[in-house]
Amino acid sequence: MPELPPLPELLSTAVQALGGKERTGQVTMAAAVDHAIDTKEHLAVQAGTGTGKSLAYLVPSLRHAVRTGRTVVVSTATIALQRQLVDRDLPRLADALSKPLGRQAKFAILKGRNNYLCLNKINSVLPDEPAEAELFDAFAISRLGREVQRLNEWASETETGDRDELAPGVTDRAWRQVSVSSRECLGKSRCPFGQDCFAERARAESAQADVVVTNHALLAIDAISGIQVLPEHDVVVIDEAHELVDRVTGVATAELAPSAISAAARRCAKLIDEQEVDRLEGAADAWHEALDELPAARWDTMPNGVAPALALVRDAAWNARTALAPPGGTSAQGDPDTAAARTLALAAIDDVHDSAVRALTAFDEPDPATRRDVIWLASEDIRGVPRKTLRMAPLSVGGLLRTRLFGTATVVLTSATLQIGGSFDGLAVTWGLPAQIGGRSDTGAANGAEAPSDADTVRWSSLDVGSPFDHAKSGILYVAKHLPAPGRDGLPPAYLDEIEQLIRAAGGRTLGLFSSMRAAKAATEALRNRLDTPVLCQGDDATGALVRKFADDPETSLFGTLSLWQGVDVPGPSLSLVILDRIPFPRPDDPLLAARQRAVESRGGNGFLTVAANHAALLLAQGTGRLLRSVDDRGVVAILDSRLATARYGGYLRASLPPYWETSDPEVVIKALKRLTSG
Repeated sequence: MPELPPLPELLSTAVQALGGKERTGQVTMAAAVDHAIDTKEHLAVQAGTGTGKSLAYLVPSLRHAVRTGRTVVVSTATIALQRQLVDRDLPRLADALSKPLGRQAKFAILKGRNNYLCLNKINSVLPDEPAEAELFDAFAISRLGREVQRLNEWASETETGDRDELAPGVTDRAWRQVSVSSRECLGKSRCPFGQDCFAERARAESAQADVVVTNHALLAIDAISGIQVLPEHDVVVIDEAHELVDRVTGVATAELAPSAISAAARRCAKLIDEQEVDRLEGAADAWHEALDELPAARWDTMPNGVAPALALVRDAAWNARTALAPPGGTSAQGDPDTAAARTLALAAIDDVHDSAVRALTAFDEPDPATRRDVIWLASEDIRGVPRKTLRMAPLSVGGLLRTRLFGTATVVLTSATLQIGGSFDGLAVTWGLPAQIGGRSDTGAANGAEAPSDADTVRWSSLDVGSPFDHAKSGILYVAKHLPAPGRDGLPPAYLDEIEQLIRAAGGRTLGLFSSMRAAKAATEALRNRLDTPVLCQGDDATGALVRKFADDPETSLFGTLSLWQGVDVPGPSLSLVILDRIPFPRPDDPLLAARQRAVESRGGNGFLTVAANHAALLLAQGTGRLLRSVDDRGVVAILDSRLATARYGGYLRASLPPYWETSDPEVVIKALKRLTSG
């Protein structure tokens, strides 16, 4: 192993080269990450906005990779952070550290196969089946044709085939015409375009990289499938770690809809006997009839009539699969188009069969609180066409993560919001880590103390490096204690009056974060008629375009829902007021979170605090964190839900928020906003 400069020297070189300045939190975090890598002890680091946490984990990661020759995987939840790392941070860092590291560090980005153009599919005559709603929609079909034509032209120009580099983008429906999942892929050796495959090229580049940037979904696929997707690695850094459980749950969720069975049958139509195709279509009809009689709800037991319909689906899918790929048969032979069609059909049939088996076996364990999966029937309208789908999601992903992630590599988890109710344990338990006893949160312990000696538990430590912001002097947390508690009938008139008064005092400059799209649209419509400053609403344009308009005009306000809470980064005077209409508890009828809450209660725990309150605390922390994005920012976070001040759980939720100066006096807040506007 080459002798490299010590970490503090490398970090100082990097910070100077990138035009930054030394930050205490960054230095502390980098040392803790380096310690975790050396001791193979997992680490959770809360690092507030402005800490410079990406450098704090990239510098020790690069040092480790160059010193040992082993790859470090960095996983993010959002495309925006992926781009920041690959397009800005890593190129500059590789240049800055090339001399002290003795060579230019190599990095790569790796995404799921379906994020890349499939050259075989784009050069074949295998269009996807149109969605049911599009069969009768001439405009949708013509739009699809235009987008596919554009993708065909782009295919001859692109160097990477990466969907994220296509601007402007296309619909998911169009992209599916030119991409395949890992299950649908022919494989490099069998594909006529295997040598030029964009996905294979990206994977080959990642195998040679010191740092590979990926996303939580691909990290989950690598863990769940048992098939190695990521290159060999011994360290994983998970940024935006507060999103990890939701992203892994999403990957591990399956569904079974009648339309999916019919689509699989159409895939098989020219490849197997008509009799087997008819059996699949008959199974789809039986499944549709079984679901049609049932309400959308969670299933604690298998409803009457469902098991026979599921068995029909399972058996029909298995017969079709056997016909497609008989044991010792010739499924791999034939021309490339036929081989591709067979592979696509097999992927569709496997999804149907595996989902049917998963649903049939889900109730083998009699106690719902200890079952592997939560099962529910969802109902939604797609362009006016009602569709019912059975969904299956894991009750917990902690065991999976503990075995397949924490059991195979050293893991560093970081985010601006990891402490819930003042503790790391709320998130740690969902990751599959044991709750800490006297959790270590001081710098000295994180960098030097011995790990807990319990040999039966996973070793991990925690660290909060704080924030460069003086929250108490820069921001006010205003809880509108005088307002009525929110109800189910939309925004009360008093809320609209309060929002109007606050925005007028702020002179626009407001980000309104609402618990539902319905509430955001209602507030937008009402306030546009009351204010003489512009109000934008999520859905008026692409989110990126809306955020740019909001940032460019200080008098503009932007309203949206939870999906905006992480995506808005607007430093400066364009954002002086963040309004949240209510505590973002999960919906009482959310089948997965309700099942998780019940499981906690069955073990004697507090299900409300463990699941519902933690969910709300995390989103509140993310939402209130939108206010201060630079050390010069000033402003107010206004929470209209009086329960934050009056309910017993209010203190627990407030302990999860940045330490703003708190008040419930509207006059104090109005005067403060007016001073900001006039100053």
